[in-house]
Amino acid sequence: MQSTPPFTDNKPLGSGTIVLLAALYCAQGLPSGLIAHSLPVLMRQHGVDLAMIGLLKLLALPWMLKVLWAPWIDRIASARFGHHRGWILPMQGIVLAILIAVALLPPDTLFGSYLPVLLGLLLCVNLAAATQDVATDGLAVRLLPQRWRGLGNSLQVGGYKIGMIVSGSLLLLVIEPWGWKTSIGLIAALVALMGIPVLLFPEKQRLPYEPKHAEPVGPRLLWRHYRGFLARPGMGAWMLVVLTFKIGDSLGSPMIKPLLVDHGWTSAALGQLTLISSVAGIAGAFLGGLAYARLGAFRSLILFGLLQALGIGAMAWLALTSADFNAVYGIALLEQIADGMSTVALFAVMMDQCRAEHEGADFTIQACAQVVLAGVVGSLSGLSAKWFGYEGHFLLAGLLGVLALGLVIRYSAIQVASALAASSAST
Repeated sequence: MQSTPPFTDNKPLGSGTIVLLAALYCAQGLPSGLIAHSLPVLMRQHGVDLAMIGLLKLLALPWMLKVLWAPWIDRIASARFGHHRGWILPMQGIVLAILIAVALLPPDTLFGSYLPVLLGLLLCVNLAAATQDVATDGLAVRLLPQRWRGLGNSLQVGGYKIGMIVSGSLLLLVIEPWGWKTSIGLIAALVALMGIPVLLFPEKQRLPYEPKHAEPVGPRLLWRHYRGFLARPGMGAWMLVVLTFKIGDSLGSPMIKPLLVDHGWTSAALGQLTLISSVAGIAGAFLGGLAYARLGAFRSLILFGLLQALGIGAMAWLALTSADFNAVYGIALLEQIADGMSTVALFAVMMDQCRAEHEGADFTIQACAQVVLAGVVGSLSGLSAKWFGYEGHFLLAGLLGVLALGLVIRYSAIQVASALAASSAST
């Protein structure tokens, strides 16, 4: 990573690429928003036990375990549809079929005697969506020039959040007047619509699959693949960046809503704040992608990381005051914009670390490592807030965000030293 923009490809992204990536990631957000946000509310309204609702969290396991089969997705290609389309289209078809089945069954039955069946279907949805995600990330890495990987990840973050908003917040608004079948059917129709750009994408002509340096398929593929990824010079330092770059946000953000509840905010007010701040996060992602193309990797990580730490640390001010309406919105929007910008920068540099013909699994191991640690740190957020109070908790989160930037600087120094050594050896 360099402190000046290293990019040389000034050709803008084509509209077809933009539509394709936005559709792919929006399609992944649609079932995720349904499972994470809408179904817990609907299940409780139909009298489902809280313990069963809690099991929904376990349905997300395929998203963390996909590293176990990601190398095979990189290796096994479809001669008819193309490498990545050969995975994306069937997986998206499975999600669509399950959503149609769920829409056709009455909710009283689904949330009653068929509840185990519903949970099994939702597990299959996550399994298919997580598998599709590996192929989608691999396609995105191969499709995006280095200069525009920031903007490409803006499409990833923005498209996914839009899908989550539609199937999460907006679905809850329309499901009562429109009914179960129509509302869930609409989500299924949107998933089908998002598949059209994939059907029309000529992958075999644009991105022919040529596994010149690919690991051969076999029982030790998993070991060989990830050993090769982690054995590269500087990769240990980079993985420390991946694990820690968003550690402050992971610790701080779970306690934002409890803080506001303790200051008297109602569910309706929190719902409105969540919707508006989510839109701000999407705007931040696109702003971050455009800025990344001008700033380069190192400057983007440092600047956006500082904004991220400032946004989460500023929550301490709300804890010290009465959580004034204007102050809450100002700080919450700053935090979400910074989160979108920092996520885009991190994902873009993660793409740069991917090896040719190993793109999907190389990106997956980085993403899963970040998500798993974020989950562990987030699970400790309640203890932190209890021990240090809200003020100390958010100050600690902001401080951790700043300290994590030291690892970014260290990794950059390693990259510069390696480049100088290579230059000296060549001369």
